[in-house]
Amino acid sequence: MSDRVTRKGKSQPQKEEPKQAKKQKVQKETYDVVQLQDIAHQLRIHSIEMTIASNSGHPTSCASMAEILAALFFTKAGMHFNPKDPGNFGNDRFVLSKGHAAPILYAAWSMVGYIDSKELLNLRKIDSLLEGHPVPKLPFVDVATGSLGQGLSVAGGMAYSSKFLDKINNRYWVLMGDGEIAEGSVWEAAHLASHYKLDNITAIVDVNRLGQSEETSIGHDVNVYRKRWEAFGWKTLVIDGHNLNQLTDAFEQCRNVKNQPQVIIAKTFKGKYLEMENKEDWHGKPVPQAQVEFVKKQMKQQGGFTLTPEVPTQIEKPQQSHFTLDVNYAVDAKQSTREAYGKALVGLSKTDANQQIVAVDGDTKNSTFSIKYKEAVPTNFVECFIAEQNMVGWAQGFSCRGKVAFASTFAAFFARGFDQIRMGGISESQVKYVGSHAGVSIGEDGPSQMGLEDIAMFRTIPNCVVLYPSDGVSAERAIELVANHKSPCYVRMSRPSLPILYSNNEVFEIGKSKILKQNDDDKILLIGGGVTTQEIFKAAKQLSEQDQIHVTVLDLFSVKPIDHDGILNAANKTTLKTILVVEDHYMEGGLFEAVSSCLSLNNEVKIHSIHVDKVAKSGTPAQMLQMYHLDAAGIIARVKSIIQ
Repeated sequence: MSDRVTRKGKSQPQKEEPKQAKKQKVQKETYDVVQLQDIAHQLRIHSIEMTIASNSGHPTSCASMAEILAALFFTKAGMHFNPKDPGNFGNDRFVLSKGHAAPILYAAWSMVGYIDSKELLNLRKIDSLLEGHPVPKLPFVDVATGSLGQGLSVAGGMAYSSKFLDKINNRYWVLMGDGEIAEGSVWEAAHLASHYKLDNITAIVDVNRLGQSEETSIGHDVNVYRKRWEAFGWKTLVIDGHNLNQLTDAFEQCRNVKNQPQVIIAKTFKGKYLEMENKEDWHGKPVPQAQVEFVKKQMKQQGGFTLTPEVPTQIEKPQQSHFTLDVNYAVDAKQSTREAYGKALVGLSKTDANQQIVAVDGDTKNSTFSIKYKEAVPTNFVECFIAEQNMVGWAQGFSCRGKVAFASTFAAFFARGFDQIRMGGISESQVKYVGSHAGVSIGEDGPSQMGLEDIAMFRTIPNCVVLYPSDGVSAERAIELVANHKSPCYVRMSRPSLPILYSNNEVFEIGKSKILKQNDDDKILLIGGGVTTQEIFKAAKQLSEQDQIHVTVLDLFSVKPIDHDGILNAANKTTLKTILVVEDHYMEGGLFEAVSSCLSLNNEVKIHSIHVDKVAKSGTPAQMLQMYHLDAAGIIARVKSIIQ
C-alpha cells in the first residue's frame, strides 16, 4: 500500500496450513434487504463523489452493478474472504473484467474497512494506487483490466490452479460488462472453463444495455445471452440484477453446482437510481453533484452497515523454488532449440519440489516440444487448444497463483494474443513465453507460420526479458534463467537442428552476450542470434581460412536487456569499428534496431544489417536463408563489400 492508501485495520498474523478445510454446503439464509439496498446506494454515492473529485471516470457504469457488489461483498452467499487480509491465498477472488468500473470496486473495499474512505477522493491522482482501471499494486487485484474481454481468461487459469493443483476450495467471481461479451476471447475462455469443468468459477454479466457510444448489439435481450452461454456448457441463471433476493439466491445456487462453471445474466440499467438512468451519452462522464442527494433520498437507514462475509482459513502463498538444470550434450551433437525447450522443462521438474512449473500450449506441443513436459509431469501441463488469447490469459492466471507459467506456441501466433501480453506487462505478470518456428529458416510452411515480428513485439513490453539462444546448451540455459527470473520473459526458439556451440558448463547471464571468435586484427564485428549465429560463425571461419579476413563473432543471446558494454568493447577492438548485424527477422524492432539504439550515442561505430526485407515464401530452409542473404555465402559477400 502507498502512503496515499491507508488501511483501517491491521492484518492478523498468518498461520501456516497446508490447505483449506472442506467446503461446507451453504445453508439457505435470509438477508436484510433494506440494509443491502442502502449499501448499494452508498456504493453509488462513493462512485459519484470519486469521479467528481477526479473529474473523470464511469459512475453510470458503477451504478448498474451496485446491487451486485453489495450482495457479493456483504453476504455469506457471496465472496468468502478476509476483509482485513485481501491477499490471503485462501480468499475467494474477484476479477473486475469491466475495469472502467474501478471506482465502485475501491468503494467496496473501503466499506469493508480496508481502504480509508478519505483516500477514495484521490482516485486517478498521480500519487494514489487507486488508478483509473485496477492494477495489481493493490492486494485485492490480481490482474490489470480495462482492455475488455480478458478477465474471464485470467480467472480460468486461477480457478484451474486452485481446483487441480493447489486443492483449495476458493471461488473466482468475474464481473463482465455486456459490451465486452462481443470479444472472441470471452468465448475462448468460456469454452475452456467448461471443457475442464471448472465449477469454482462464477461469471456475472452486467447487462445494462448501453455501450460507450450506443446500445450494444444485443441490448436487453437476456435470452440471447442465456442461449449462448448454455451452448458453451455453462450453468446459466437469468435474474434482475437490481433484485437483492435474486442475487443472493443465484450466488447460493452457483456454490452448489458441480463440474460446471456458472454464469449469472443480470439484467440491469446503466445509471440505475440516478436521473440519467438508462440514458445514452453518459458513458465515462462524471455526473452532477446533485445526484448524490438524489441517491441519498432513496436510502432508508443512512448508515450502520454490517459486514457478514464468510472468512476462509488463512493460507500462505507458496514460495517459489530455485530451479537448477543439468545440461548434457555431446560435442558433435545437433539439437533444435525448440526441442531443447522441452528437455529443459523436464530437467527443471527434477528440482521443482512443489511442482510450481506449469506449461500451457495452443495445440502445438508436438512442435514446440512442450509435449515432453506433458509426458513427464502430466498434472502440470494444460492444453489450451487453438485459442492463443485465452492461452496467454490462463498463463497469467497461473502466475497470479504463484506458479511459474510457461506458455508456448509458434512465435508468429503470439501476435494473436498481443493485447493479452501487453496487459500482462501492465500487471507485471511473470509469464515465460516461448515462441518456436521463428524466422524464414522454418522453410516450407511459408510466411504465415514464420515469426518475423516477435522480437519487436516482446521488446515493447515493460521489463520483459528477451533471450535468443543459438544451440541446445544456450537454449536450456535460457529456460533455466527465465524460470528463476521475476519478470515476464520471452525466449525465441528455432526449428532447424543446429550444431552445439557451447560446452555444457558454459555460464549464461541475462543482459550478457557471448564472444565465439575474436582476434587482434579483426576487421569488423558480426552479430547474430539463433540460426544466424550459426551462419556468421561459418562465414567467419571461411573468411579466415580462404581470404585471410578476420572478424569477431558475437552471439547476442540477450536481446533485452542488451549487452551494451560487451557490444561496444567488441566493436571498438575491430580495425574498422564496424558492426554487421545478421537477423532472421524484419528489420523493424529486431536485432539491428536493438543494437543501433544501444549504441545510438556513439558516433564512431558504424552499423550495417542483413535482415528479412520482404514477405517470404515457401522453400527449403537453405533456400530461404540464401534468398535473404542470411546464409554464410551472403554474409561473406556483405563483409567483403563493407571492408572494400
